Amino acid sequence: MLIAPPRTERADAGFTIIEVLIALAVVAVGIVAIESVMSTNVRGVRAMEQHASLKRAAQAVLATGIPRRADLEPGTLSGQLGDYRWQVDVGPLGGDWAPASVDAAWIPELVRVHVQSPGGAAVELRTIRLMHRPQQ
Repeated sequence: MLIAPPRTERADAGFTIIEVLIALAVVAVGIVAIESVMSTNVRGVRAMEQHASLKRAAQAVLATGIPRRADLEPGTLSGQLGDYRWQVDVGPLGGDWAPASVDAAWIPELVRVHVQSPGGAAVELRTIRLMHRPQQ
């Protein structure tokens, strides 16, 4: 007994070239959309990592770049921590503000820490430190 091969002349026997091209176009659009989302995500993660690194450098300068209270004086200090440049400005709190009591042993000073990354991003932290009143 002879078995006849299946008939391929039917209309639903396979895909036409147009159907294949449409399917490929849909897949290509999907891949491009996924790539766009992934590249945006990578840029966002990179920016967050750089920001976190800049904040860590600023905290390190805040912890190590500011002299001890006994050595702290008004003025500007600067330096470099790895690739990050930093500057510490110590000055009066509120400009020319001075406490009303002349016999105060301590006066508050504003300490500004400015750190700049190699890429140009910058952060500024401010804190207040008590300093011995200069002898008059």
